[in-house]
Amino acid sequence: MDRQGDAGGTDEPQILYQGEWLRMVKRGNWESCERTHGRDGLAVLVIAVTPDDHVLFVEQYRVPLGARTIEMPAGLGGDDFDEDTLESAARRELIEETGWDAGRIDVLLIGPTSSGMSNERIAFARALDLRRVGDGGGVGDEAITVHAIPRAGAPAWLMQKYAEGYELDLKLWAGLWMVEHNPDGSPA
Repeated sequence: MDRQGDAGGTDEPQILYQGEWLRMVKRGNWESCERTHGRDGLAVLVIAVTPDDHVLFVEQYRVPLGARTIEMPAGLGGDDFDEDTLESAARRELIEETGWDAGRIDVLLIGPTSSGMSNERIAFARALDLRRVGDGGGVGDEAITVHAIPRAGAPAWLMQKYAEGYELDLKLWAGLWMVEHNPDGSPA
């Protein structure tokens, strides 16, 4: 049985709430959240390792969680302008958040983050040939702390941060795996 019709997948959405960045919609009996900024709910997560083998993480307070989080640099595709590509969005976010630029960005995989609740999709992008160009820390009112952690100790460091009460983005472990592997399991 095709369950798409049960969830109203082909129906025009009923808008339950519209904000500046998000809207809540209902299709049939299915409620979900959609991004209204950027391009089609698409975000990019940047997997970045410095020339001295340190993984770049960012720390920031996330209002929906009411807690500080540890994440990899990330942002919305199409956030600055309509012509924004995933590669240019990844480069922009990497520079803004960490102060590092990449000689090359490879988009590895795109998929949903919470397919039962949101239209958001994330693109994993590997940043290569990094060079330091600034301090990072974000733009505007972002208050981002940059952490460059030796790759070999990154999982233990993350678990220490978890023990200290930080929220950890679970995509971190996929990102760490993709430092050395392509999505199909072949060596990077």
